Formats: sequence, structure tokens, C-alpha cells
Amino acid sequence: MSARFEELDWRTTPMGEISLRRRRDPVSGEDVHEVKLGDEFLMSSLFTAGEIALTRLGLAELPDIELDVVVGGLGLGYTARAALDDPRVRELIVVDALGEVIDWHRRGLVPLGAGLAGDPRCRLVQGDFFALAGEASGFDPQEPGRCFHAILLDVDHSPRHVLHPSHAALYRPAGLRALADRLRPGGVFALWSNDPPDLEFGAVLGEVFVDSAAHVVDFDNPLQGGTATNTVYVARTAEEPAS
Repeated sequence: MSARFEELDWRTTPMGEISLRRRRDPVSGEDVHEVKLGDEFLMSSLFTAGEIALTRLGLAELPDIELDVVVGGLGLGYTARAALDDPRVRELIVVDALGEVIDWHRRGLVPLGAGLAGDPRCRLVQGDFFALAGEASGFDPQEPGRCFHAILLDVDHSPRHVLHPSHAALYRPAGLRALADRLRPGGVFALWSNDPPDLEFGAVLGEVFVDSAAHVVDFDNPLQGGTATNTVYVARTAEEPAS
């Protein structure tokens, strides 16, 4: 049995003070891991349905072939774990701006960490996902310009509520076009959001991708009672023309 509350790590980062905490849930008696950036909660192992749905909804759009996937935002690892649980995934690159978060996984400080860091299909890459999305070299430092079957993004609270002002450009047409250039024909971009479906952002997706949809994910909220929701946007590039 763990302590009732424990701060596992605390660091000063370029984005602010980040901390990893573990507390015992008084109802279930299970450990809950939480990440805070300053005074703001970023993620909790109590709420993972949206992160898992991000992967499942995104990859569901792809054929039964070997897949190369990028995840933007490591966090507690639930999006990445869901990707590795899909037997089609050949290689997964997880990009996170904070080396401290990657270190938590490599040191086994979070429940999914050892499994992710030790999986030969998975590479944890420190980098600014939003900057890399706009660069010709792309997300794989070992293979510049590489394209992927799917890019799954879970960093900002929503396209309107970003963690850093530099992220906002990605959610505009030019930013999404640059991101789409990192996808293979028929590839998928999927995005997690804590807000309800945003019609304006949906229209921007429609400018860039051949089709897109917003999926509402319902899950139980034991802290507030009742049901809470996330949104997962899934957009697809055009298929390669038949020869």
C-alpha cells in the first residue's frame, strides 16, 4: 500500500514548474497519478477514456496493414499504450517537449512507463511537436522527412485553450497543411480536446483534409458525479490516386 499522498518528482522546466504526484483514492483505495504544471492539473490516471479513445478512433480509420504512428504528448502514457496494444502498429514515435516527463517513464515512476520505454517498437523523443510539425525534417530525427500513417495529438486542452501561445498556429489552415504533409496518402490526424465539438475548428479541418468528424467521448466523473465528456477529432488525407 502506498502513502496517502506523495510527490514523486518536481522540476523547473521552460514551460513552468511540473510535478508528478501519487495519491490514494479514498473510495477505490487505488493509486491515482496526477501531473500538474504550476497550479494547473494537466492529467490524471483517474480520467483516461479520452486519451485511449484518441488512439482507437484514429487508428480505426486505417486499413489492416503495418502502421507507423506518431503521438504528440507523452503524459502518463495512455495514448501511447493504446497504440502499442494495436497489433498493426509496427513503430511508434512519441514526441514530448519535456525531457522530465520522458524520464518519469524511463525510471518507472508512472505505471505504464517501463512498458513503454522497454517496448522495441516505441521511441520516446524529446522535442517540440508543434515546431517539428512545421519543419521539413518532421518528427523522426533518424529519418528526416518521414511520413506516417497516423499522427495522434494530446497536448493542449483544446484548439482554443493552448498551453503555450506558439501552439495556436498548428490549429489554423497553414499549420494543419504542414502537419498533413507528414502523413501518408489516406493517413489520419486525430486530436484530443477537453472542450465540446468546435464547429469553427471543424470547418478548418474541412479546408485541409478530405474528411473529418468530431466524436464525443463520455466517461464517468467520480469527483463531480455524473458523466463528463471529451472530444476526439479525426481527419483523413486523400488516398493516393489509382495508377
